[in-house]
Amino acid sequence: MLWVKAFHIIAMVCWFAGLFYLPRLFVYHAACPDQPGRERFKIMERKLYRGITTPSMVATLVFGFWLISFNPAGYLSQGWLQAKLVLVATLVVYHFYCGHLVKVFKTDQNRRSHVFYRWFNEMPVLALVAVVILASVKPF
Repeated sequence: MLWVKAFHIIAMVCWFAGLFYLPRLFVYHAACPDQPGRERFKIMERKLYRGITTPSMVATLVFGFWLISFNPAGYLSQGWLQAKLVLVATLVVYHFYCGHLVKVFKTDQNRRSHVFYRWFNEMPVLALVAVVILASVKPF
């Protein structure tokens, strides 16, 4: 079980690295004044989303549900885990919305400013703080 937990944490760190960096790329992409720069951001966004962030999300979910499978009745009855799973589901939605934004930028359809993406970039930070507190402290 400890190996599964270790790989869950490793995958989660990689997933969050992508969730932190991809919206930051959107900030720079939205503010980029030249076409060669925008094309470079398109490649970076696609590779980050497909090559790192999405596989890390899948691994996080697989290892997380594997952990729950060791004692599903026990874990799922705990309020902290229920709250954590709601946050994880929200992060999955955020992740797929980032994928949508990768496509929006790819087709040059972005209509939002870099300021929007600066605020958008802060959402996973709040989720991370809550998830780590729930998993570590288990307040309820």
